[in-house]
Amino acid sequence: MKLLSSLLLCASVLLAPALSAADATPRVIKLQAGVGNAMKFDLATISVAPGELVKIVLTNASTLPKEVMGHNWVLLAAGTDVMAFATAAAPEAANGYIPAKMKDKVLATIGVLGPKESGEVTFKAPAAPGDYPFLCSFPGHTMTGMKGLLVVKK
Repeated sequence: MKLLSSLLLCASVLLAPALSAADATPRVIKLQAGVGNAMKFDLATISVAPGELVKIVLTNASTLPKEVMGHNWVLLAAGTDVMAFATAAAPEAANGYIPAKMKDKVLATIGVLGPKESGEVTFKAPAAPGDYPFLCSFPGHTMTGMKGLLVVKK
């Protein structure tokens, strides 16, 4: 009986972190792109805690066709050159405007959305405090200001 109690205690200690992580509810952050057909996100800064579970819900508020006004959301590693990423992304339509040679810089992404479409991604915020850039990598959008920062701070 003592052995069974010890085994149950060990199992509960080992499984507790997995159960609490699985039961965690992410903080939902709603983001709009293309309001009034502008090439901007409605939030330029998103603040999160280190390691926080976050769910970004992106809605393309544009009324123009996806082929000319598609929007995505790409979160990059701290220190990534946003303009270099956007430039490399422009010819990568087949890859959802994620350049294969810079895929290792991508922390989270929501694919290209057409008018009135929504998409989402759930991820754990980086543990290291800092500024993590996000952008719309659809051709030309970053260059006109469709970018922002995920600010990780305690």
